[in-house]
Amino acid sequence: MNPGEPERERPDWGRVAASARFQDLLGRKRRFIVRAFLFFSLYYFCLLLLTAYAPKLIAVRVTGTITLGYWFALSQFVVGGTIAWLYLRAATRFDGLSRDLLAESGKT
Repeated sequence: MNPGEPERERPDWGRVAASARFQDLLGRKRRFIVRAFLFFSLYYFCLLLLTAYAPKLIAVRVTGTITLGYWFALSQFVVGGTIAWLYLRAATRFDGLSRDLLAESGKT
């Protein structure tokens, strides 16, 4: 805060945290994060399981000398990037809901 600037009123964080809209926001964020985490974890461990229990399957050549296992491993970068992109889109919505929540509490 600058010395000549008037002090802004701070939100009552206890009241904000107890509000139904804030609980809804937390629920939305939690659902997105848990689902994304579970999906990527399962996708990641599928490669490990295929390597351990189906080595002949992942050794199948798809293009030239590149096997199904390599394509699956490389696809994890695409999946990780897609999840990051989806989170950026969701975070924009979460930020909007946060701004609305603060505006509703009468302080910005």
